[in-house]
Parts: sequence; structure tokens; C-alpha cells
Amino acid sequence: MYKRILVPLENTRADAAIIRHVARLARHDGASLVLIHVADGFAARNIRALNLRESEEMRKDRAYLDDMAARLAGEGLRVDAVLGTGDPAKEIIAAADREHCDLIAMATHGHRWLKDVFFGSVAEAVRHGTLVPVLMVRQQAEGGA
Repeated sequence: MYKRILVPLENTRADAAIIRHVARLARHDGASLVLIHVADGFAARNIRALNLRESEEMRKDRAYLDDMAARLAGEGLRVDAVLGTGDPAKEIIAAADREHCDLIAMATHGHRWLKDVFFGSVAEAVRHGTLVPVLMVRQQAEGGA
């Protein structure tokens, strides 16, 4: 059913939930994966406008993506890794189009009440900003099944 799945990663515990789910889906459908992490620190948000160098944070993000891609490739999956910069939701939406993805699969943390009201969530912004189907997998609470 799906051919190319975009998987936004945060470099947090939430990544395990989405990776576990999407690896099974990719195997079932014979789909390839595109892992993306969007660096959003000062250097990442201004790298082009101010002609900045890649920050230490961005180098660590790239290493994390490469490690995850290598692990999944070692399990027989076809995987690409993309390090985005700037606004996470906008970069995820743009990458889905640019990488010709037919599904965006992302982890969610559930509601954070006031923080969601004031700042929104990346998952919600992606869901409202793209025509590509979005699969949201909620991170299990610690000690959860």
C-alpha cells in the first residue's frame, strides 16, 4: 500500500515507538523509509540566512540519524536519512513532498495541556498542513505495555 514513508525523529524515547511500528509496516508493504530530524536551534534556524556552519548539536543530530538508518538497514530495510533545519512542522511537510513520501508516520506524546494551547504541537501542525496521510503513534508511558 505505501511505497515511501517519512519518519520524523526527535532523538528521544518517543522514537522507539514509531520505529518499532513503522519497521513492521515497511516490511509488510515493501516500503522504503526516510528518517528526518529537524534541528531547530539558533544555528539550524539561521544557517542559510547568516551563512553559519553546522553546529555541534546538528552534528550530533546527523550522527543519530545515520546510526538509526544503519540499524534499520541492517534489518534489511531500505532507508534514507535527512537532516532538516528550521521550523520542524514546515520542514517535515516539505520533506514529505520533496522525498515523494505517501505516508508520514510520527510519534506523539499525548496532550501537554497548556503547552499545547500556547505553542501547539508539531504533530498537529503537520496533520493540518499536509495532504499526505499522517499516522500518529503515541509513546507508551514509562512502565506501560
